[in-house]
Order: sequence, then structure tokens, then C-alpha cells
Amino acid sequence: MNTPPFLTKGDKIAIICLASYISADLTEAYSILKNWELELIIYPSVTSQYNQFAGTDELRAQDFQDALDNPEIKAIIAGRGGYGCVRIIDKIDFTCFQKNPKWIIGFSDITAIHSHIQNQFQIPTIHGQMVKSFLDASKESMDTLYNALFGGNIDISYTYNEYPNRPGTAQGILTGGNLALLHSVLASNSDVNYDGKILFIEDVGESHYNIDRMLWTLKRAGKLDKLQALIVGGFTELKDSEPAFGQRYEDIIMDKVQEFDYPVAFGFPAGHIEDNRALVFGKEVLLTINENHINLKYTN
Repeated sequence: MNTPPFLTKGDKIAIICLASYISADLTEAYSILKNWELELIIYPSVTSQYNQFAGTDELRAQDFQDALDNPEIKAIIAGRGGYGCVRIIDKIDFTCFQKNPKWIIGFSDITAIHSHIQNQFQIPTIHGQMVKSFLDASKESMDTLYNALFGGNIDISYTYNEYPNRPGTAQGILTGGNLALLHSVLASNSDVNYDGKILFIEDVGESHYNIDRMLWTLKRAGKLDKLQALIVGGFTELKDSEPAFGQRYEDIIMDKVQEFDYPVAFGFPAGHIEDNRALVFGKEVLLTINENHINLKYTN
């Protein structure tokens, strides 16, 4: 496995907007990275706007390409998500990245980038807080992001008793991200083979019926058959229909995997929530799920 090297003090880190534009002032958020003693390279997309996007597709792709190819830049963190990664992913040449991988950090729409890299190159990437969300983030989520970048402990343990987990132990490569984005890259060259892997999913702002539809799509495509385990993160700001769909999102998920015997963990602290802890996709983990306690430990 060609794993990116951990950061050291003084390293350069690129900040890029790969999707929607940012209207907020990020000065205070930048100070967090500066306190980590990183040198910030802020790309034009961070302050650009073209309709809803952070500049044109060409600008965002060029920013990403430049940061990937620049040997002085050791990590790339997204300013925010939104929508737009899928529009540029096929414009990117990953040749330099393959030879000299660097950490790519983000969540939400950045799932398209994570998924593409996991499928094409099996190089680890970080599903974690983006610059725009730094100031609202929990201390735990920022600590795990720091540790993921600098080589500290990123194992995660938590207790959850709001919905029954399916207990068990599983070991496998961690992959996944935002459900809507995983659905959107299905059957493309950005679509990860989930067989034998531990899948993490989260989402925000979706209707109950649409969660049901997306999961049916994954199930009918055979994506849920051979998982080692399923991890369910935050499903937040959900909308229901009138009349109501009739199931909470946990029931919708369990219905799709009821026939399989792999363990399922709910309430994982990652997603569109303040406690969005960093996950390293492409790394092998050992997942232990008891009735209400979950432990995720990296094994390599």
C-alpha cells in the first residue's frame, strides 16, 4: 500500500474548493492550521464563485491538478463540500499523485474524490472536517484530524444505545462516505468494490424515501451482499413526506441488510455533525460491536 507520509511541522498544505463556493471569512479557521505549524497555500477557488460553484469546473480542476503535482505540498484539504466534485474528477491526471501520494482531506461531496482514489489507486485518504466546518467542530473531531495527519492515534470508541446495533467483530479495509455520492458514482470508474470491506455511510438533508431508494439501488446492484461490516454515521436534517414514510432511517437501513449476517454499528461519530471524527479510508481496521459499545481500531 502506497500510504502518504505523515506531516511534519512546517509542511505546506493546500486549501482548495472542489465543489461549492464559500462566502464565509475563513481567517479564524486558517489560524487552527497555522497553530499546527503548517504553511497554507490558498488556491484561487477558495475565493472564487461561478454560479453555485467555487469558480468554473476548469478553475477547480486546475487548482486540484496543481496541488497534486506540486511536490512541496504535502496535503490537500477541501474548503467545503456542496456539489461539484463529480464534474471535475475525470479531468484530473493522478500520475504524480500515484508516485508521490499526499493526504487528501474532506467529506460530503469530497466522497467522490475518496471513492475514485480508493477504486483506482488504493491510496489512503482522510474523511474528515473541512476548513469551513472547523469552527463548529468538536475537539475530538479536530484531534482525530490532527492525529490522522501527523501520525497519532486515530482509533475510535463510543457508546450508543438509541437503536440496536448488530453485534459482532469484523476486519477489513475501511471505505465509504456520503450515501448520495456513493450512489452517484455507482457503475463508474469511481465506484469502489465493497466486497470484503467495512462500509461507512452518512448523509444530510435527504428525504426518508430517497434514503430508501438509494439503498435499494445499492442492494440491487449487489453492493451490500459481501460486506465485512456496515458503519452508520450521522443521518441529519432528514425530511419526511406527507403522509409520512413510516420508518426511521435506522429501520430503512436495517431492512436492506437484514438477510446478511455481518455486524452493523449505528451512531458512529462522523458525518455532517459537530463530532465528525476523521476516518482513514483505504486502511484496514478491526471493528468490534457490542450491544451498545463500538470500537474501531486501525491494524496497519
